Amino acid sequence: MPSPFSLQSKYKPAGDQPGAIASLVEGFHAGHEAQTLLGVTGSGKTFTMANVIQQIGKPTLVIAHNKTLAAQLAQEYQEFFPDNAVHYFVSYYDYYQPEAYLPVSDTYIEKDAQINAEIDRLRHASTQALLTRQDVIIVASVSCIYGLGSPAEYEKKNMRFEVGMPMGRSELLHKLVAVHFERTNADLNPGQFRSMGNRVEIMPISEKFVYLIEIIGGTIGHITKMNPVTLEILETPETIFVFPAKHFVTNKEEQEIAIASIKEELKLRLEELEAEGKLLEVERLKRRTTYDLAMMQEIGYCNGIENYSRHLSGKLPGEPPETLLSYFLHKPDGTPDFVTIIDESHVTLPQLRGMYAGDQSRKKTLVEFGFRLPSALDNRPLRFEEFQERIGQAIYTSATPADYEREVSGNIAEQVIRPTGLVDPEVEIRGVLPKPEESYEGQIQDFITEAEKEILLGGRVIATTLTKKMAEDLSRFLKEKNIKAEYLHSDIKTIDRIKILTQFRKGEFDCIVGVNLLREGLDLPEVTFIGILDADKEGFLRSETSLIQIIGRAARNAKGRVILYADRMTGAMESSLGETSRRRAKQLAYNKEHGITPMTILKNIKDITEQLDSDHDKAVRANMALDEEIFMNDPDKLFALKNEEMEAAAKALDFETAAIIRDEIRSLEVKLAKKRKENPAPKIKKIKAKRH
Repeated sequence: MPSPFSLQSKYKPAGDQPGAIASLVEGFHAGHEAQTLLGVTGSGKTFTMANVIQQIGKPTLVIAHNKTLAAQLAQEYQEFFPDNAVHYFVSYYDYYQPEAYLPVSDTYIEKDAQINAEIDRLRHASTQALLTRQDVIIVASVSCIYGLGSPAEYEKKNMRFEVGMPMGRSELLHKLVAVHFERTNADLNPGQFRSMGNRVEIMPISEKFVYLIEIIGGTIGHITKMNPVTLEILETPETIFVFPAKHFVTNKEEQEIAIASIKEELKLRLEELEAEGKLLEVERLKRRTTYDLAMMQEIGYCNGIENYSRHLSGKLPGEPPETLLSYFLHKPDGTPDFVTIIDESHVTLPQLRGMYAGDQSRKKTLVEFGFRLPSALDNRPLRFEEFQERIGQAIYTSATPADYEREVSGNIAEQVIRPTGLVDPEVEIRGVLPKPEESYEGQIQDFITEAEKEILLGGRVIATTLTKKMAEDLSRFLKEKNIKAEYLHSDIKTIDRIKILTQFRKGEFDCIVGVNLLREGLDLPEVTFIGILDADKEGFLRSETSLIQIIGRAARNAKGRVILYADRMTGAMESSLGETSRRRAKQLAYNKEHGITPMTILKNIKDITEQLDSDHDKAVRANMALDEEIFMNDPDKLFALKNEEMEAAAKALDFETAAIIRDEIRSLEVKLAKKRKENPAPKIKKIKAKRH
């Protein structure tokens, strides 16, 4: 059976990639439940996995350890598979403060959250794709192990509308409201509908287009798919499907059963608390739960309704929740029939393991002190063993797989040879403390000497320290020694970090001094020398994994080299040096056999702030002037343009830009309100908007 995935790329597998692809595909067909791709930095692990996905031909879940990395991977997979369904699934909260109680200070913290509507739309797009097609790749954060609602109920409430189907306007509106669509008389947003006479406009929760349904004589007369801004007719389908606007869907009968079950649990729990003499907790729990039940009966919803998810879903106490994993394809016997890729597994797997314990610790306190019923404990992420049971065959990818990956993997495919021919850097050990008899002045002075040599040859250098204060102090000291240096650590704001890294690459300064953030995800091909200070101070920052990751930062440049400053050999140092030497020997032998000369990676120097002083300044200023002109004459036109730009940025998963435009829209709304207050009836002159 041919694969439903169509990989499109101008590159062909090279170096170790062909062997790794063949090994992983063979291991999948051999039935290995777990495999590992040990791929060094810069070896093209994502391209390798794209080839594996194409050859296996199964729906695929890719899990990353944070939203930013997930967005980057989603963009890469979208480029590789433009004709397939590649979706992005992460937590939809812009801000989230979980409900908590601190007994020591008697402080109750109410849940506070702000939902990102665009990410919510993308989550629905993910689940709908999984239920309607097989050529699906979902790139998710660890939020994929949290409760999501039953896929069976979600699919069962999927509404089918067909031209000629008997249906009155009132019946259609009731159907939409029953699956949590909201009625509006203003502009439509995903999950909303608008009714005018016998015409009903619906914007599906996962889309940006509108379905116009016309009711004629008690039947559906016409269905039109339209662009909501231009009103352009996109299609006139005979049949459409509209999924619910929320993942948690229950009907009236199920809700009544859930309410009765909650009341029974409340009665039993109050008896327990009274028997223990906890009268304050009794009153607190009775008041909170009674209020929630009243809200559920009146409007079908209450704040914190997810804490009653076990009752609403009909699950038994302790039973795991439904999650994104439940929406993936399963075989008739219920076993998973999809592939799971755990990216940067040495970081992602510990996160997956830790989610359950952290969640339960907070909720047990809420239950103990009467803020929640015990069933709230079942509103939880999956335990790690539950996660393992639900993912089917897995592939872990990492430059430094941990012991767990090595132990459970039936096959470990190595990807040590880079397509560029670059080899792992030479690594040397030098002492930390001064040695007067050898005229050795210690690690700081030695680093300065080596840094000056590299800078004179046009290279860039990095020093890694153990603390933020050490990074700041060393940066100041280097400046006193006429070395242009800046420190970089987690207290630096994101936009400032981007600027510092860009200036570093451009040569505006020559040295970065940092702590842990220099380990992973830093692509700086100009770096020719890294000094790892206090390399023999054992701990997380100087573990085998950390040292290999830091050493890998110098593997983007053909002249890259690393010095470990240490007065003794630790186990982590010995292991990392041995692994680096093994990889380097293999890479050199391959290059010699194939006549390859390593070439430093050439990468454009750019960042999201570069438009401030780029060659496009004139166009930017022209757009700003045009924005002001449109605002003065036709503000609605400007809002439409800005919303289009925001949606385009979000569609490209560029949420930083989308957030900036969103804030700009809010600022314009305030400005418009002020303008209309000062001049209630302004004379509007329509002008044509043309973007540069």
